[in-house]
Amino acid sequence: MKKRLLVVLAAMMLMIVGILPAAAQEDPGDIPTVAIEAGSFTTLVDALVATGLDEALAGEGPFTVFAPTDDAFAALPEGTLESLDEETLAEILKYHVVAGEFMAADVVGLDGQSVETLQGESVAISIDGDTVMVNDATVVTADVAASNGVIHVIDKVLLPPSIVEAMAGDDDGEAEGEAEAETESSEEPATMPETGAPATTPWLPVAALLAGLMLLGGAAILRTNER
Repeated sequence: MKKRLLVVLAAMMLMIVGILPAAAQEDPGDIPTVAIEAGSFTTLVDALVATGLDEALAGEGPFTVFAPTDDAFAALPEGTLESLDEETLAEILKYHVVAGEFMAADVVGLDGQSVETLQGESVAISIDGDTVMVNDATVVTADVAASNGVIHVIDKVLLPPSIVEAMAGDDDGEAEGEAEAETESSEEPATMPETGAPATTPWLPVAALLAGLMLLGGAAILRTNER
């Protein structure tokens, strides 16, 4: 009896030992690790590292990340990322993250609703047939599993409304400044107002007066000598 029990226990131990490595292999890793291994989120990963958010997304979570592909970042106007300071870039990245784990079935159930992001502003979820939209971005791949949440791949970069407004304000200010500079440069130089006086040299009348006085003085001297 004891021998049989020992055999059973030994068999169970072998099963456990065999299962553990397989379970370890099935662990996909945290969200940054999954993004790195996917190979199509290079820009996103670089931005997460630059802002220190990679460490936050490696935390316990769970998190739901709407991850733009490299092509989505490349579609932004040229120089957009380079013009952002670290704080603004971090705000944009946090706008792609929602606290909690929302699988595709959960997201579909949010049709017509808004979900608050870690940035503080909300994204709008809408469903059109089989297409799931997050704001104006389309979910192209759903339910990419991570140990601390889930990734849904999207085809556009999401921008918080407050940052869009700020960017628009900066563009308007630059355009206004350029218009003012152009107006100033096109203005003619100021001139003295016309008085209607003839265009004569001011010293000519004075010279004529002096010449007249000298002639009168000469005439007076001649008369005196004649006397």
